[in-house]
Amino acid sequence: MISNKTIGILAHVDAGKTTLSEGLLYTAGTIRRMGRVDRQDAFLDNFEMEKKRGITIFSKSAVIKVASDKTVTLLDTPGHMDFQAETGRTLDVLDYCILVINSAEKAGLHTLSLFKMLHERQIPTFVFLNKMDMDTSEPNSIIKTLNDLGGPDFVRFTRYDKKTDPHRIIELFKSDDSDKNQFFENLATSDERLLNEYMETGEITKESVCMAISELKLVPVFEGSALNLQGVKELFDAINEFTLDTIYPEEPDFNIYKISRDDKEKKLTHVKITGGSFSVRDIIDGEKITEIRLYSGEKYENVNTVYAGQIAVLMGLNNSRYESEELYDPVMSYSLIFPDGESISETLPKLKLIAEEDPGLKIDYHEQTKEIQVRLFGQVQMEVFKALVKKRFGLNIEFGEGNVVYKETIKSTVNCAGHFEPLRHYAEVHLRMEPLVRGKGIEVHSEVGVDSLALNYQRLIGTHLTEREFVGVLTGAPLTDVSFTIIGGRAHLKHTEGGDFREAVYRAVRQGLMKAESVLLEPYYSFDIELPSQKLGKVMNDFQSMGAEINPPVTVGENASLTGRIAVSELKRYQLSLMAYLGEAGSLSLSNAGYDICNLQEQVVAEIGYDPDTDVKNPSSSVFCSHGSSDIIPWDEADSHMHVQPDKKDEEEFSDYNLRSIDKNIRREQVTLTELEEIFAKTFSSNKKRTGYKYKRAFNTSKTYSGSSHTYNDKEDYEKIHKKTLKGGKDVLLVDGYNVIFAWDELKELANVNMDGARSKLCDLLTNYAAYKDCEVVLVFDAYKVRGSKGEINKYQNIYIVYTKQAQTADEYIAKTAIEKGKVDRVTVASSDSLVQLIIRGNNCFAMSSLELKQALDNCGVE
Repeated sequence: MISNKTIGILAHVDAGKTTLSEGLLYTAGTIRRMGRVDRQDAFLDNFEMEKKRGITIFSKSAVIKVASDKTVTLLDTPGHMDFQAETGRTLDVLDYCILVINSAEKAGLHTLSLFKMLHERQIPTFVFLNKMDMDTSEPNSIIKTLNDLGGPDFVRFTRYDKKTDPHRIIELFKSDDSDKNQFFENLATSDERLLNEYMETGEITKESVCMAISELKLVPVFEGSALNLQGVKELFDAINEFTLDTIYPEEPDFNIYKISRDDKEKKLTHVKITGGSFSVRDIIDGEKITEIRLYSGEKYENVNTVYAGQIAVLMGLNNSRYESEELYDPVMSYSLIFPDGESISETLPKLKLIAEEDPGLKIDYHEQTKEIQVRLFGQVQMEVFKALVKKRFGLNIEFGEGNVVYKETIKSTVNCAGHFEPLRHYAEVHLRMEPLVRGKGIEVHSEVGVDSLALNYQRLIGTHLTEREFVGVLTGAPLTDVSFTIIGGRAHLKHTEGGDFREAVYRAVRQGLMKAESVLLEPYYSFDIELPSQKLGKVMNDFQSMGAEINPPVTVGENASLTGRIAVSELKRYQLSLMAYLGEAGSLSLSNAGYDICNLQEQVVAEIGYDPDTDVKNPSSSVFCSHGSSDIIPWDEADSHMHVQPDKKDEEEFSDYNLRSIDKNIRREQVTLTELEEIFAKTFSSNKKRTGYKYKRAFNTSKTYSGSSHTYNDKEDYEKIHKKTLKGGKDVLLVDGYNVIFAWDELKELANVNMDGARSKLCDLLTNYAAYKDCEVVLVFDAYKVRGSKGEINKYQNIYIVYTKQAQTADEYIAKTAIEKGKVDRVTVASSDSLVQLIIRGNNCFAMSSLELKQALDNCGVE
């Protein structure tokens, strides 16, 4: 079996990253001639603007064969800060990374920021100190700066012998002199296991070093000159010797890390295979893989199958989507100016295609101004976007004046509610909104038991809280750093549709923002200025007058360094003047420092002039049904009209029991199968509308899949076994697994620590109960075990465990199965979901709540 690894190359701009990539490809024999950035013939920089500017703009892949049984996919990433989002998304698929540093400069802000990202994601890293042939190289200073970060130990594995022989690279691991002892001593300080091994044996094995690297306790440092191919082979050999293979599961799975389009505008879904294999004609969420490509630069090879660890492009997945973690938010927004006569309605979808491919680009349409706004990082990205629009769509666009992208949060905790009840619709949601520390984004929690609000509705609320970007009430800016906790809610047994909870959630959030004290946030930069000492005083005064946070300056001879943090809005006005004052004798490095309090909140709010009451797309009111018509209640009056009062300490006030009693008239009706299907279509339709995926695998009739005791070859076999397994005229107990787990205190407590343990405990309890009662027990879990499958049934001792198909809830499965089996068997359903109990009681079945099931087990002495 061939080992497949993915290794990324990251660097600050002009560190020589692309040159090192060329050297590694040349050393491996992948290319016959090294390209050069200045000759515009680099193998991986094939976009016209990349050649023109001499920088990497899009991440590219190339396959390297490092041994007969080992391949490496090299991912070259952009170094310019404008394209940090493009770099960031490749981190999701890396096994290892090479961080390239220009040894002729200090380890600057961007370099340290890159390593911080790698460290946070625990990506094992190699460092290559490039341009060691230059007289100004200072490797010792850089290694000290890296070690001062307080993370893993950075240890030299090679040393560039500049004094005696510039072409000689000393491999410290292989040397037989005092260098090797010193090398071992340096290794030993990085990890306690290495220290113990060295103390006991006087040496450290390669296997131990590999383990320390993989755990990011040790970062090997290599020195050389990529342009002159010095130190490149040593790094290449280290990739083979000091990396470990990743063990992947057999279950087919993949991770989407990029979306792009080829010259024919065909959609390319870039993935890393993270389990099993995929072949042409496999079905993924209803879409067939029509082609599989393995790219090296701009060329590709068609293959029929790809395996775990490989980077590939899957064709035919038109609904695929890269799910960004929103770690890289653009800080500037510009209005787009189009040629006269250009239709915005026709242009906007085209621009959205480019935004889909670039996570660092946001496209918005402002209804009030009738303008398209684009959010991006800086001038270079702006030029690239302009060139792409011209090349792909023939449009000449210009940019208006740039504005800072503000955000909003709240200052204190507030409870809020939303109600949506036009005729034959119903949903009510209660939330607690709390401020989070800066940079946390949006979090969602729940304090509601499944007896109060069914788990599927709680999940639906959670989906609606994260599916869109909420806007604040100060300026209409995106909301961030807020925790939402579900504290109550209600659905109607017959009239609730999927979209009802969406409306209720949106209105609840908006009411909360109207209630709370909002805070305006603005983006900040970390800065690092290198300048002559005599100019330090003026620059410090200027930055202090702009409210910057300044660290004590560092002066070395005639040169000085000034670092700190400043609001983007302030630096935007001053940056050109600063660069003119510094001239060629100074430099400015910037990196994003997140969002913080806007010091000019009142002024900015007044200038923007946003009115939340006239924002019809974000209503704060609630809708109630009164005498058959809709009654819109303003946000500040809506609380007294709400049907649920989660603040009351008596939990029976909004328990499932009372929900049933409120709708007792409906409960007397005999529900027919046709009506049931209508309810299913309304209640579960939102689960079936899948627009994209990050990790997805659909059931494929051309393959087999296995459970613990059954193997199904296709859908037909599965259905036959399914019917056979549940056949028999006897007592049958259908159990909603997760509903029970979260209703029983001991199982819920165990689930918070180990969900597998909670499921196993429930299975054991039910096997004892089945033996005692001599009944057939079917335990149902919704879409948990097999992602994307059509379902699975396992025999566990004397009970059956069902995992439903993807997008099918346990409620839906249990209701349908109960109706079918209720025709010949005595069926009891254990679930506290009110909709399920309504349906099964109307179809000659028995019902017990999750707590009643616990009592039944206790009465039988089941432990």
